Amino acid sequence: MDIQQLLRLGAQAFQSQLGAQLADSISLEGIMGGLAELLPGDGDNVDLGKLVGRMQGGGLSALAESWLGDGGNEGLGADQVRELLGPDAIERFAGKLDLDEGQAVEGLKGALPEMIDKASSGGSLDILGGASGLLGAASGLFGR
Repeated sequence: MDIQQLLRLGAQAFQSQLGAQLADSISLEGIMGGLAELLPGDGDNVDLGKLVGRMQGGGLSALAESWLGDGGNEGLGADQVRELLGPDAIERFAGKLDLDEGQAVEGLKGALPEMIDKASSGGSLDILGGASGLLGAASGLFGR
C-alpha cells in the first residue's frame, strides 16, 4: 500500500467517525491533505514509525501493539489523541477542515488506528515515505 492509498484509507475512516451530514461536507482530498500535514514526516512522506515511537515513549505501547498486530485494534481516547499529536497541531488540522477540535479528535480516533493497522503486518510497519527507523520502532514494541 502506498502513502496515497494509506492517506485515503485514513480519510475514509475519519469520515466514518463523523455524522453523515458533516462527513459529506468535507472532501476526502481535504482530509488527506490535513492528515499529511498533521502526522509526523515531511509533506506527503508520512512517517508512521515516528508516531508509533511517540506512542511507545508516551506509555501507549500496548495500544500501538494492538494496531500493529494482526488482531483487533484497541480504541484510542480523546485525551490520548491530544497527547499524541499535540493540541496546537489538532487545532490547525481542525481549522483546515472547518471543524471544531472535538469533531477533529473524534475523526482521528478512527483514522489513526486504521492507518497504522493497514500499514503493518505481523507487528511491523511495511512501507512509507520517511521510512527510516520504521521497523526499529515497531520491533521495539515486541522486544525484537
